[in-house]
Amino acid sequence: MRIIISVAGRFHAFNLAEELQKRGHLKSLITSYPKSEVQKYGIPKEKIFSNILVEAIGRGYRKLPGFLRSFGNPQYLNCEVFDKWASKKVSGADICVAWSSYALHTLRAAKKAGAVTIIERGSSHISFQHSILKEEYEKFGLKSQLGHPKVVQKEIEEYNEADFISIPSLYVKRTFLEKGFPESKLIHVPYGADLSSFRQVKKEDNVFRIIFAGGMSLRKGVHYLLRAFAELNLPNSELMLIGSINDEIKPFFKKYDGKFNYIGHVPQKELYKYYSQGSVFCLMSIEEGLAMVQPQAMACGLPVICTTNTGGEDIVRDGLDGFVIPIRDVNLLKEKLLYLYKNSERRLQMGRSAKERVSSGFTWNDYGSKIVDAYKKVLND
Repeated sequence: MRIIISVAGRFHAFNLAEELQKRGHLKSLITSYPKSEVQKYGIPKEKIFSNILVEAIGRGYRKLPGFLRSFGNPQYLNCEVFDKWASKKVSGADICVAWSSYALHTLRAAKKAGAVTIIERGSSHISFQHSILKEEYEKFGLKSQLGHPKVVQKEIEEYNEADFISIPSLYVKRTFLEKGFPESKLIHVPYGADLSSFRQVKKEDNVFRIIFAGGMSLRKGVHYLLRAFAELNLPNSELMLIGSINDEIKPFFKKYDGKFNYIGHVPQKELYKYYSQGSVFCLMSIEEGLAMVQPQAMACGLPVICTTNTGGEDIVRDGLDGFVIPIRDVNLLKEKLLYLYKNSERRLQMGRSAKERVSSGFTWNDYGSKIVDAYKKVLND
């Protein structure tokens, strides 16, 4: 079984490539990252095709001030440039796995070359995603920060033309089923965690510490977490926020100033130290496919409170490893936080359960075994 992966960026593609390489199935990896970064995952240099121009343009645009970004968006052009370049490098494979929005030409070329084609979609169906995020922005009177309309159109074409769509969670699966896709077209395999990078170390104090890691944005639901923590006003407690901040969340930071500890960006290899000082990990996202911070935090011994729209329900067993609650439900969030605050022994038990849950079924090696089995199945069907 010879498999080609095409991805603009990294996502979990490098973990997938690593698992395929270990099992002798990786033919090549096409990416916008430098070869030196990919090689850190054990991928031989000769199997890597790299186009760093696409990455440079995308990162440069994201760093521009908001008023400059309003003059133009290179997203669609970037998608097309990478996609057309990648489409010339997909011959000789049994399966071509390409990341959504950057895949239409690649899919067509791979199909022409006789490969089974699979779209990787890490979030909900793009139409559903745009609808729910637009709703959230409008709720707070903010302008939607959504993708280029041509990218949306292109991605929907990719869904339709691909032989299969690979998705990470039941939440994402529901959004595709609601859009009329047959279950037989969906490959559902949850992501994993790297246990060598995410390990529990001793907690150094008795502070009830709620940890959030990710971008500070409306999509991640940080504003609901801020409100819940401020209203609870628990003695000997702390809300620790880790990650970069988006302009849209700054008014909420101002409103709840003094009620949280903002750490900023932390390198991934250092995150386990912060997770291990927590009491609970909380993610109130409005929409995402399967936030990998969840199994990472669980691997460090934290119970997780997440929404139904984080993909967490695939890993977090409600009442055993944490709690899965509806989006935007601040009252229920407060109830679950208060329960864990008052019941320390139960909280520690749930943390141990969460750690065991990840280590016994949700590592990258587990992911690799499951996805290879799924690939073999689609070849044999």
